[in-house]
Formats: sequence, structure tokens, C-alpha cells
Amino acid sequence: MRFVNPWMLAGVVLAVVPVVLHLVMRPQPRRLEFPALRLVRRQQHSNQRRMRLRHLLLLASRVAVIALLAGAMARPSIRPGGASGEADGPVAAAFVFDTAMHMQYRHENRTRLEVAREMGLWVLEQLPVESQVAVIETAPSAAVFQIDLGAAADRMERLEPSAVAGTIDRALIDAAALLERSDRPRKEIYVFSDLAQSTWLGGASQRVRQRLERLNGPGVYVVDVGVERPGNVSLGLPELPTDTLGEGASLQVEVNVRTRGRGVSRGVELLLSSDDTGALEKRGQQSIDVGADDSRVVRFSVSGLSAGVHQGEIRLQGGDGLAADDVRFFTVQIQPPQRVLIAAPSPADDHAFLFREAIAPEAFRKSGRARFECDVVDYKRLDATRLDGYRVVCLLDPTPLAERMWSRLSGYVARGGAVAVFLGRHATPIRRFNDAVAQELLPAPLDRQARRPDGDVYLRISRPEHPLWTRFRPLLDRVPWSQFPIFRYWQLGPLNEGAVVLATYSDGAAALVERSVGRGRVLLMTTSASDVDPQRQPWNLLPTGFQPWPFVMLANETMLYLSGSRDVRRNYVAGQTVVIPIAEDHHWSTYVLSAPGGQSYRRTFDRGQSRIVISATETPGNYRVRAGGVSEGIDQGFSVNLAEEATELKRTGRETLDALFGEGGYSLVRRRDEMQRSVARGRVGHELYGPLLLVLIVVLAGEHVLANRFYRDSVSHDSGTAAVFRHGGENPRQQAGETVGRRGVSDAGGPGAEAVVDSADDARVSTYS
Repeated sequence: MRFVNPWMLAGVVLAVVPVVLHLVMRPQPRRLEFPALRLVRRQQHSNQRRMRLRHLLLLASRVAVIALLAGAMARPSIRPGGASGEADGPVAAAFVFDTAMHMQYRHENRTRLEVAREMGLWVLEQLPVESQVAVIETAPSAAVFQIDLGAAADRMERLEPSAVAGTIDRALIDAAALLERSDRPRKEIYVFSDLAQSTWLGGASQRVRQRLERLNGPGVYVVDVGVERPGNVSLGLPELPTDTLGEGASLQVEVNVRTRGRGVSRGVELLLSSDDTGALEKRGQQSIDVGADDSRVVRFSVSGLSAGVHQGEIRLQGGDGLAADDVRFFTVQIQPPQRVLIAAPSPADDHAFLFREAIAPEAFRKSGRARFECDVVDYKRLDATRLDGYRVVCLLDPTPLAERMWSRLSGYVARGGAVAVFLGRHATPIRRFNDAVAQELLPAPLDRQARRPDGDVYLRISRPEHPLWTRFRPLLDRVPWSQFPIFRYWQLGPLNEGAVVLATYSDGAAALVERSVGRGRVLLMTTSASDVDPQRQPWNLLPTGFQPWPFVMLANETMLYLSGSRDVRRNYVAGQTVVIPIAEDHHWSTYVLSAPGGQSYRRTFDRGQSRIVISATETPGNYRVRAGGVSEGIDQGFSVNLAEEATELKRTGRETLDALFGEGGYSLVRRRDEMQRSVARGRVGHELYGPLLLVLIVVLAGEHVLANRFYRDSVSHDSGTAAVFRHGGENPRQQAGETVGRRGVSDAGGPGAEAVVDSADDARVSTYS
């Protein structure tokens, strides 16, 4: 317990005044002679005990009044557990600011960050001069104490929303670690946030609690600068079928429009770059109605795009409180068809028909919209075919190849090519596939054929995180693989170095295996993709089952992955690292990065590198990377968008704060007066001034009631009368035994006078005045 005015405790000494007065002014009896009434003497002892009790009650109440008054004026307080230091002494304070993009929400012409900054500057002015202050934001930054309070104020003034802001719990851990190193006895943490759920649910509540416990109970103040019922209309991330399209293909873009708080009618427009300058022109517009707390998908289709990089924007027309999610960016690459060589048993066209139609349908080839340009040869002519002009070589149901052909394929892959092998009934004898020269390319040796005539075996994806399954991931639970049974497949021996299984059959056997060889890769599927002989039982129903869209999707994704189209990602979320593959034999040493807003930066990289890595992606927008000349150089682009949760305004509740700080371990405030009371309670403690005053009033009232009651009893009788008696009655003994006690108000302020008649013959009055 502490006291604001400890010197006022000296007033407790005044509590002896009532004691002294009662002792000094103690009434003394005066004896008056009366006729004897001896039987009255016994009443004297009873009256004396009653009077003594009344004296003590009044004395205790008067002593308590003075003691309580002195204690209340001293303003005692109970400090929180673990708190130390003087109430007006310097503190070590950490100001934690939520700088996520949702803090840009504007209400009453002020953003939430502006309100937080204003409140933080006011709190800073209330701190003692010698305090240590650190300004920490949720965006990645170093947690350090500022030189002085002026530097802390300047740091607050320069706070800006960040597209890559982290979470509150991470910032709290940094703040607690910094305060732990301070020598100031009292520690305080101020958190300024709109309480948006996305920033507070970081998953490190336990670590925060442990850190705060090591600080031995710091003062924690959460300043809510948010709006109770925010309203917003936002665009989700653009969804494209792929970041790379074949020349002549239509661009399909989807975006989800969501509302919070109220329904709206808005227009959504799509703008696309029309030339290398990056100028945008409108290519589509739609008007939509969205209900309160609802969403609607808007779809755009753009055709007639030329080869090259195209960058665009999707904009929400009309303003609202949060502009950061009213525009989204995207980049797509339109490229000529990738050349694919398909080798198949004779007649090659018949064996390759289903696979070629899956990756390059005839209708697409004739209209120029096919993503792949396919050349088909039989295995007798494969050795005479030049491989370097093709991006992918597919071996459908291969026959045993000559050692020279295996060596050529291995060299082709090592230089960056890709080979897809679909085993079938012609893979015999297996020793020709298990030779050392063949195993330099293949992921594993062949063991034997497995037959499953009951049709109870089907394909199953085993590594859904692999890039090959990017388009399958949203459909994992909806692809009906069991409707396309596998009747025969090749079982493999131990996998070669660098080989991984991407898919299995439902019985656990390997179905699709990948292996990296040099700069390229090989995919091996252990069942056929071209078994169309009507005279024989098929190896599977993948290409021939009812509505075989999973096979079509698998064939296309396999070719896209092997051709490298899946390697070039062009749409990112703010904060992610961008990787742009380039040829290793390039002769450039610099490239120019054009960022949103028109800024350009020249960067260098070592010759021999096979990719450009860009980590500075904090600003949303469209970026362009150029190096070398127009004909021999590179011209790539990518887009950066805010994460959808960065502008989510759904507010968190008390349960989240309780999980972080413990129930009762923090103060939640919104206004300055609430902050003053909370900080005073944290530094001074829980003052007992009010409760003491209340007790004082109760005791004073009790003393007043007791005194009036005692005095009223005395005043109600004739003051000074000691006894009433009669001589000569019919029953002298009875008359002599009658005793009446009379009380009055004495001059000394005592409780009155008591008269006692000793006997009928000798009456005396003892009067206590």
C-alpha cells in the first residue's frame, strides 16, 4: 500500500483527543441524603454497566471518525502486483502501433492511423521527462529506444501504413524483450489499434503471456481507435486460369466483390495495357448490386491479345472509407505455342491421337489458340529427329531404345529440356530399360507388371503442394479418379537419386515419379496414356472413360509444368519474393526495374545466374523488368497485390485480448479521460480515498445517532430528579422499595444523572453530572 499524502497520517494522533476528553471530563457522583430505600442499590450496578457500554461506543465512534478522516486525507492506494517505482518517476514505455492497411480506413475525415498517432503524441506528453520510449510498428522494423521524447514524437509523425504489416503479438514480443533490458523500475506498453481481427490473431498468445510475466506485471493499455460498425466494399485477388496463355487464347479474369456493413450498387471496370509504354485502356465494365455482408463474383473475358507481357487493373468505381482495396493488379504473358515432340509406336498418329487432342485440340490448332505445337514421330524416326528445337519430348508407350538414344535424351534434359515417359505394354524386355545408360535418365528401374482386373485401383495425388498440382489443389476432393480405374501398371524398384513420387495408386504403388537431371527434369508415369487398341483390354480408362476431363487436365498441367510455364509466376502478394528465370548464358550484367508510381531502379547481377530475385515488393502495383536489347534481351513483368486480410475490418473481441494479456491484465480505453484514469490507477494503484470517505460518513452518522439516542433518553425525564418515594402509605416496605432512575443532561456533557435511594430511613442521591 502507498499514500499520495503520507504526512496526513499524522492526523491519526488526533484520535486520542476523544479519549482524553472522556477521561478528563469523566462525571463524578454527588451524594444527596434521602430517606432510606436500601433495595434500590442493586439497580445501581446494572445502570453503571449500561452507562459504561454507551460511553465506550461513543468513544470508539469518535476515535474512528478522526482516524478515518486522517487516513482519507492521506489518500492510500493499493498498487498492482509487481508494480514498483515512484508514481511520478520516469518509466520505460513501448508504443506499439498497428500499421496494417486497414488503419487507412477513413471515418469523420480522419484515418485510424491519424487518430492513433494523435493519441500517442498526447500520451507521450504525459510521460515524465526522463522516461525511455520506443515506437514499434507491426511492419517489420527494429525495436529500439528513441534518444529522447522529441525523437519519439518525430518517429510517430513518420508512421505510415504498410502492405506487409505483421501481427500485434509479434510486435508485443519485441516490445517486451526491449523493456526487459531497461533499468527503469516501471514498465508500460501502449497498443494503438482499430482491433481488426486479422492483425490480432497471430497465434503467439502463449509467448506474449510468458514475455509479459518476465516483466513482473507491466502496465498494458490498449487504445481502441477503430469504428464500431465500419462499412466497406472491397475487391478480392484477381483469379486467372494461368499466368501464361497461348497466343490467340482469351484472357479470363474473375474477381470477388465483397461488402461489409451495408449493400451497394457499384461499377467494376477492367483496364489493360495496350503497348509497351504501360498505358491502360478500358477493356470491360460491369454494374453489380451486392447486399450487406455479401459477395458477388465478376467475370471479364478479353480476346485478341498479342504476344508479350500484358498488365492490367480491376477498379471499383465510387469511393468508400478504405481505398486500398478498391483496385487490384494482374499480369499475364501471351506466348507462342510451345513446341512438343511426341514419339509413339507405329502407327504413331493413332497412338498419339488422344494425348495430342488433350493438349492441343484440333479446333484450337486451326484457330491459333493452342498452347502447344505438337510434332508426332514413331520410334524408328526418333533417332534422326533433332531435339533441341522442342521444349518437351513425350515418349508414349516407349519400346526399348538404343543406348545412343538414351544418351541423347539424357544430354537434352541436362541442358534444360524435359522428358515425359508414359509406360505401356511395349516396355519389354525390361532389362533394356534397366541398363545403366537408361537409368541415367529414368527415375527408377522397372520391376514387373501389376494387374488389377477388378478395376478397384485408381490414381491418387500424394504431394498436392507440388507445382504440378497447382490447378488441381482447389479440386482435390472433387476429382472423380475412382471413375477411371487402372487395370495394369508397372511396378518400380528403388528410386534413383533425386526422384520423388508425385502420385500413387490407391494400393500405394508409385504412379507418377519426377527426377531432376542437370537443368531439366523427367516425369515417369507407370501406366499408359495412349492405349487405344480395341482388340485388347485397355491398361486404364483415364483417356477413354466417361467425361475424362481429369485426364485432359492432367496432360495439360504436365506439359505446362515441364515446359516451364508453371515456373514463371507473375502475380504475387505484397512481401513475397519474386523469381524470374533467365537463360544461364545471358550476357547482361544489369537490368532495370520499373516500379509503380513511375520510379525506375537499375540493378546488377552476376553473369551465369539463371534467375533474377526481387524482394522489394512492399508497394502494390504493376512492375516491369527489362534487360538487354529489344530482340535479344528480356522483357518480363509481374504484379503485386495486397493480401485480402490486410484490409479486413472485422473487429476482434475481449476474448482475444484476454488470451494475450490475461483477464484483467490490461486496460481497454478509447478516450483521453479513460486513459488518464487507467494510467493513474496503474501507476498509483487503486486509491482507497473514496471507500474511506464512505466509511467515514457511515461512522459519523452512526456516532450522531448513538449520541442523540442516549441524550434523548435523559432529556425525556425531569433533569435533576433522583428518586420518587412515599412515607406513610398502606405498604411502607413496598413504597420504600420503589426505585426510579432518572437521567438528565449534565453540564459536563455526560449522559445525565443517576439517583439512587438507599433506604426509607436514609435516602441518598448519587448524581453523575
